Formats: sequence, C-alpha cells, structure tokens
Amino acid sequence: MAIDHHRASFMQQAIDLALAKMTAMEGGPFGAIVVRDGQVVGRGWNRVTSTNDPTAHAEVVAIRDACQRQGDFRLDGCELYVNCEPCPMCLAAAYWAGITTIYYAADRTDAAAIGFADDHIYREFARPVTERAIPMVQLMREAALPGFAAWEAMEDKIPY
Repeated sequence: MAIDHHRASFMQQAIDLALAKMTAMEGGPFGAIVVRDGQVVGRGWNRVTSTNDPTAHAEVVAIRDACQRQGDFRLDGCELYVNCEPCPMCLAAAYWAGITTIYYAADRTDAAAIGFADDHIYREFARPVTERAIPMVQLMREAALPGFAAWEAMEDKIPY
C-alpha cells in the first residue's frame, strides 16, 4: 500500500517535533499533530518532566492546543498524527475530543521496550476492576447521584 504524501508529511512533523523537544530536554520522545482539512491546527510534545504534569502527554497537549485555537472542545473531523501509538489516557482524550482518525508510527510494544508503561496500562484496563494493580473502591454513590440528576435536568447545559 502506497503512503499518502500528505499523511507522511504530517507524520514526519510529529516525529520531528518529538525528537526536537526531547533533545531540548522538554520531555519524553513523543510528538503529536492535529490536522483539520489538510491544515495543522494543533501541535504538542511530551511535557511530563518539564512541567511536572503526568497528563502532559504529546497527544493531550496537541488536543488542548487545537481546541484552544479552534475555540471548541470538540475536534470532529480532525486527524491526530503521533509518532507512537497513544497510551490509554491519550486514546481516551482523542475519543472525548471527537478525533476522526489516529495515525501512529511506533506502537505500544516499541514504547515498552524503552521503559514506557503504555502496554502495561492497556493490559491493566483489560483486567476486572478487582484484579487491577490500583485498588478501586466505590464510596457514597447515593450522595453523588443528586448532582447527576441536577445535570440531567439543566436546560441550558452544554452537552459533551
């Protein structure tokens, strides 16, 4: 299968961004580009160590950048180009944002081979809640439900 030159160009931008920012000591080896209608609308690189933020993965940073630039929390019709398969957090962020397609270069086993936990977390999510490494304990469900009922009844809410 032939590689589309536009897609290859966007992927190369993600790869180059990852390498440039990693060598500048701004974070780990990950870069992401958000594209809408053939135009880059968001860029992000891993900023976990440079900002002390474990959620500052390249994809999340790129999604935040694109949403801010587009003035919308939805990125329907956008594509995400990343130099590595998104971790579960980043994949979830792409779903929440409405990303249409994700293109990635390296995969989770490549990331695991250099010490990243992506594959481990994917495996954890596949386990029953009671067998995960981080215990999850439900508390005070009934106390939380009135807030959900109030949300459901709001007529002027912005659904997402």
